[in-house]
Amino acid sequence: MITRLRSLASTADARLLGVALAGVTAVVSGISIFLNASAVRSFDDPVLFTTMKNAVAAVLLLFLAFGTSRGATRPASSSWIGLVALGVVGGSVPFILFFSGLAEATAPAAAVIHKTLFAWVAVLAVVFLRERIGAWQVAALAVLLGSQFLIQNPVGVAWGTGETMIALATGMWAIEVVVAKRVLRGTRSSVAAAARMGLGLVVLVGFLAMTDGLAGVTSLRADQWAWVAGTGLLLSMYVASWYAALQRAPATAVTAVLTLGAPITALLQLVSAGAMPAPGVAIGYGAGLAAAIAVAWLALHRPRRRAVPQPATSG
Repeated sequence: MITRLRSLASTADARLLGVALAGVTAVVSGISIFLNASAVRSFDDPVLFTTMKNAVAAVLLLFLAFGTSRGATRPASSSWIGLVALGVVGGSVPFILFFSGLAEATAPAAAVIHKTLFAWVAVLAVVFLRERIGAWQVAALAVLLGSQFLIQNPVGVAWGTGETMIALATGMWAIEVVVAKRVLRGTRSSVAAAARMGLGLVVLVGFLAMTDGLAGVTSLRADQWAWVAGTGLLLSMYVASWYAALQRAPATAVTAVLTLGAPITALLQLVSAGAMPAPGVAIGYGAGLAAAIAVAWLALHRPRRRAVPQPATSG
């Protein structure tokens, strides 16, 4: 009984740490999105910017993986398959789809599509990860989804090739969460994060080579290199904390908390522009904040099944 109680306490502590790490990820995400909006405008080729930024993150995460995995058991062969999958569905192809689609889609459409990520993750987590979601969590997730449409009004949003590519990228990132949860059961989060960015970088570099985009590396200006270094550092922090959170807390809670990055980005935009959000947008941010906190709280305090007492045996 004592061992069981210790196990439950350890699990609860791990979930709490995971949610806290998701909060760190949300802060980093909010700052990163704000800075990336300015950084990408300094590059003629958004895929080149993404590749260079990802290269910085990959190098930093590889150093982190080697520094934290000394003496650790090497991942099993089945885990290597998952690590490669993370590089494809998480660290490369969706980046190409998203930024290529962003060049053709309207900004409102891109925002609306990408902000539904947590909803897709919730569905996949229930089906493939057997995560339990109660009625209150479903209600909180519904409020969270509705708040995203208040923040970014979908009225007038058209659908074309760009929107399709962004939707595919969002779907792949949702699948990545499921793959990551399975891989992280037997692999250190630092190793999985390094594999996601390192193997993904190989695909991105190959794509640039096929499209003659690598030539742009030699002509980068000093300010562009500064953007690459800064955003790459933030990306490494994002992926490291994101995977560490996924290893400890339910996927549904982690992705819900991640939506808190949007109000941080909005706050930074308000400070830089000196403007105030429209009333509906402000309500959306408030509702989203409350719903994300509710999802996380419910994940931390979900009811546990009572152990069924076993009949006493004679002898």
